[in-house]
Amino acid sequence: MYELDQIVKTKKPHVCGSNEWKIVRLGADIKLECQGCGRIIMLASYELDKRIKK
Repeated sequence: MYELDQIVKTKKPHVCGSNEWKIVRLGADIKLECQGCGRIIMLASYELDKRIKK
């Protein structure tokens, strides 16, 4: 499904304008790093499924 260091694209862009995120950590929650500004967020895997482009 998801792999470490994979780049995923979201439907909506981040505030900085980028819609590409790098997966930094996997587990019950998934940690993502914005490729535009470097912001790090954590999402549940089902939440990420809703936000990414298929």
